[in-house]
Amino acid sequence: MATLPSGLLGPEPGLLSPEQLEKLRVFKIETRIANEKYLRAHKEVEFLISGFLRRRLVSGPGCCWTPSDPFPFLP
Repeated sequence: MATLPSGLLGPEPGLLSPEQLEKLRVFKIETRIANEKYLRAHKEVEFLISGFLRRRLVSGPGCCWTPSDPFPFLP
């Protein structure tokens, strides 16, 4: 336990109780499922990401965004 300025003992930073760990695990799983459902329902996100990655991989290293071409992943 960490000692607070008031002299009281507080929780150790970075440590979670088993109940908190289980809640965190469930939250992560539910969030992942919700994200997958969203991405499957919105195909435009897949097109934007794939277009961006294609452009990025073809152009090689360096910045792929310029003020004259603010959306380089769009045709």
